Amino acid sequence: MPFGEQPAYLRVAEDLRQQIADGTLPPHTRLPSQASIRATYGVSDTVALEARKVLMAEGLVEGRSGSGTYVRERPVQRTISRSGYRTLGECTPFRQEQADERVRGTWEGRSERQDAPAVVAERLAIEPDDPVMCTRYVFRIGGEPVMVSTSWEPLRITGRTPVMLPEQGPLAGRGVVERMAAIDIEVDNVAEEVAARPALAAEARVLGGLPGHSVLVVTRTYRAGSMPVETADVVVPADRFRIAYHLPVR
Repeated sequence: MPFGEQPAYLRVAEDLRQQIADGTLPPHTRLPSQASIRATYGVSDTVALEARKVLMAEGLVEGRSGSGTYVRERPVQRTISRSGYRTLGECTPFRQEQADERVRGTWEGRSERQDAPAVVAERLAIEPDDPVMCTRYVFRIGGEPVMVSTSWEPLRITGRTPVMLPEQGPLAGRGVVERMAAIDIEVDNVAEEVAARPALAAEARVLGGLPGHSVLVVTRTYRAGSMPVETADVVVPADRFRIAYHLPVR
């Protein structure tokens, strides 16, 4: 293959992708059939099928049972604002994850005791299989699910305290900073890393979309000095949202 030459299925996919982008194939339009692609581009059935698979993997088209493959409507991306850790005072889990004060939303959470998986133990500086409280959240804006989050807190810190269960007790539904302050732990720094990966089936089921479509994952760890007190994975659909950071200059 000469340098720079693409396989035939990628060239076909690129042409169809351009038609979707410029509106020649608008949203909800049926994608040309495999036979039509084969005839139009002079390619084999295998090439036509692989080109359609590429567009489906990219989230540009979707299959409808018994009907065919159609161009997906592309949502307008909205912004999720983040600004590091929140200080004391009326900080809810939703506000902890969405720093824009103009945005109002709801959340639901469910907690259970777990043995720490190895990757979580490393982030919390504890031993694998040490007990942690795992809380799974779904965050919504206007009823639409926009984020899912899984949080882990070491029970050697919160166990047998009033804040052991994030969604129960006197500080139920408050953020990590305020809950930790109630047991005399001052959270003073937070680290976040952002990466992209395909959505897991369980995430797609809650957030909408299809397994394999891209999501943004914010890996966050709250610390009191050098001691981790909570770590979480916050998952956001990449086709519907972008993440913006607003950080103070010190």
